[in-house]
Amino acid sequence: DNSKLYCLGSGQQHLNEPLLDHREGQLFLTEAFKVILEEVLCKGTDVNEKVCEWREPEELATLLDLELREYGEQQYQLLQRVRDVAKYSVKTNHPRFFNQLFAGVDYHALTGRFLTEALNTSQYTYEVAPVFVLMEDEVLSKLRSLVGWAQGDGIFCPGGTMSNMYAMNLARYRAFPEVKLKGQWALPRLAVFTSQESHYSVMKAAAFQGIGTENVFKVNVDDRGCMMTDDLSEKIELAKSQGAVPFLVHATSGTTVQGAFDPLEPIADICDRQGLWMHVDAAWGGSVLFSKEHRHLMRGVERWESGACSGIQLLECNFDLLKRCHSADATYLFQQDKFYDMSLDTGDKSIQCGRKVDCLKLWLMWKAVGSQGLEERVDRAFAHTRYLVEKMMKREGFQLIGKPEFVNVCFWFIPPSLRGKENSPDYQDRLSKVAPVIKERMIKQGTMMVGYQPLGGRVNFFRMIVISPQLSYQDMTFFLDEIERLGNNL
Repeated sequence: DNSKLYCLGSGQQHLNEPLLDHREGQLFLTEAFKVILEEVLCKGTDVNEKVCEWREPEELATLLDLELREYGEQQYQLLQRVRDVAKYSVKTNHPRFFNQLFAGVDYHALTGRFLTEALNTSQYTYEVAPVFVLMEDEVLSKLRSLVGWAQGDGIFCPGGTMSNMYAMNLARYRAFPEVKLKGQWALPRLAVFTSQESHYSVMKAAAFQGIGTENVFKVNVDDRGCMMTDDLSEKIELAKSQGAVPFLVHATSGTTVQGAFDPLEPIADICDRQGLWMHVDAAWGGSVLFSKEHRHLMRGVERWESGACSGIQLLECNFDLLKRCHSADATYLFQQDKFYDMSLDTGDKSIQCGRKVDCLKLWLMWKAVGSQGLEERVDRAFAHTRYLVEKMMKREGFQLIGKPEFVNVCFWFIPPSLRGKENSPDYQDRLSKVAPVIKERMIKQGTMMVGYQPLGGRVNFFRMIVISPQLSYQDMTFFLDEIERLGNNL
């Protein structure tokens, strides 16, 4: 009847119009950017503001009103959600945020991230990501030249963990290419070697890829946390005596806690003699390659087979191995009769299908400051680290774990109540409780954030990371004063 025809016509008219109102959406985005600029980038970088607004989980869940409901909210309500998220999130851009292996903000890199998200593409074929395929290739080429390679291959990874997983898979494939077709059951027992202080992703990779965590041989380290090559040789022979086949040595340039650099030259010598793949996890310490003064810490890096390099993790490896190891020849993406050079379709060498664009933020920052500017940032971080250590050594109550090799400053704070009591039977137990209490106080007051951990036979100690380009000598002095203020009455 006529009423049914009218309803059908209305429905067709509705489907013939865009579901989204672009004008309304762009207005919301404009207002949201104002909030981001003010709350995250202005207040979030102001030393007079808090690093965090701590709330207990139950209270925070109520404040954020996390429940998802049947019907949507008004724009003014959504803007309040944006404000709340910004307010109660940790301000990692803050000059007093020393908690992780990242800190501070680079506005060119951030612009690159905004642009990446707005363009919302995936980096698997030239047809959908032409700019970024060429850009990634240029950045990889430049990073290879820092390492000392004239050619090679590479790929940007979501993080160091994924880079280490790539390396293990590639090393296994090179040693036993039949693994791709026949699987792990067709292989002998395999053995991986890494230092006691390497990143825990090595264990994850061994478990994930079916190699088994019991087949990861942990190599002893010296007091600085550097791999001991004599023990590496012994562990390789031990693995062989147990019937295992060594295939990968995982070295580290910049360990997570102490910032230690494994001796790459002697490790490479051992790998050459034994025919082993050498991977260098330089996801943290790789930035030293930008500095003429400090790149000696990675002497011998050009001898690696693969590595995660610089703050943005990527994988370097021998040409074409990535694709042979990981390709699945998806015909809906990688057609062989395209009208352009199909070698530009780089997605088949990734273990992912969709892959976020990571190269733009590094490329834009590099364009802005140049290699000279990146070198200055590295040297500046080392200078601030030296200053902090010098001041720390002159203050009573601060005890360094050891002289830093990188920008990780590890130390105990000894409150007045424990000084001179090192021989007391409960000294270590009492000292282990100092860092957690100071950490709780600083977070709840919002003054700063710094991490702590036990390591080996050492009880809880602080790990101060001096990496943000925003830091000044005043921030170093504040840090020491604040540790004293928070811990003197313990």
